[in-house]
Amino acid sequence: MTFETQFRGNAARTEALLTKLLSSETRADEITRPENLAEAMRHGVLNGGKRLRPFLVIETASLLNGDAEVALRVGAALECLHCYSLVHDDLPAMDNDDLRRGQPTVHRKFDEATAILAGDSLLTLAFDIIAAPETHLPDDRKAALVLALARAAGIGGMAGGQALDLAAEKTAPDEAGIITLQAMKTGALIRFACEAGAIIAGSDDVERHRLRNFGEKIGLAFQLADDLLDLTSDAATMGKATGKDAGRSKGTLVALRGAEWATARLRELVKEATDLLALYGDRADILIETAKFVAERKN
Repeated sequence: MTFETQFRGNAARTEALLTKLLSSETRADEITRPENLAEAMRHGVLNGGKRLRPFLVIETASLLNGDAEVALRVGAALECLHCYSLVHDDLPAMDNDDLRRGQPTVHRKFDEATAILAGDSLLTLAFDIIAAPETHLPDDRKAALVLALARAAGIGGMAGGQALDLAAEKTAPDEAGIITLQAMKTGALIRFACEAGAIIAGSDDVERHRLRNFGEKIGLAFQLADDLLDLTSDAATMGKATGKDAGRSKGTLVALRGAEWATARLRELVKEATDLLALYGDRADILIETAKFVAERKN
């Protein structure tokens, strides 16, 4: 099966599960799901995303013979958390964006208060999905997933990275600061996506660290490619505003080192990520193609 076929197939399965999880049907111990809030959540999630992070959960679990249905649910949980971050990042108090994936952002289609609540609900739902009895995994692995995701998403991960990103609008960080910011804001969830596959499979610490390291490499590549696209692409291709970093005087590695250096560094990161999976042979082909896709994508 080709990478493109696998990528589209996993995205479709993830989309179908997300549609079910975000329905207005109440679950055990819920009182009701307000329709306007549920609609805002669906708008923030079911709007054409690539589903890269769920794909990484599914494929790393597959590489290590982890349960496919569990991986699908954990991937959906991660996508809910990722989309919460996008809903909140787009708010006027944050990045103040009107467009996301070619559609109005949640606060533009609804209102700011609803967007905040939609993000809050998606964040909470992510942990609900992992902990739920439908996720057929031993409790110790569920606890490990919850802890790893909380650490990747919170003050020492994505949320902390967003705080550093806001601060960078006032004082441009040096190269080390940019790398730290990007490893937190963008890289931490991609790192978790790859580590989650090892947790689902019950892998030992060595294997878990190897997949985590792979995620760190492609997380760096993802942000570096994003910075290049912000500089060279347009809003129609990207589905969101471009040129924002330069307009806000934010420091990026591309601005600091140049596009030629960034392109060369992307090749290095793909090589480093690929080398980490060499011992798996042909079974790692899909993940190796994923690393190339992350570095070479056009939107």
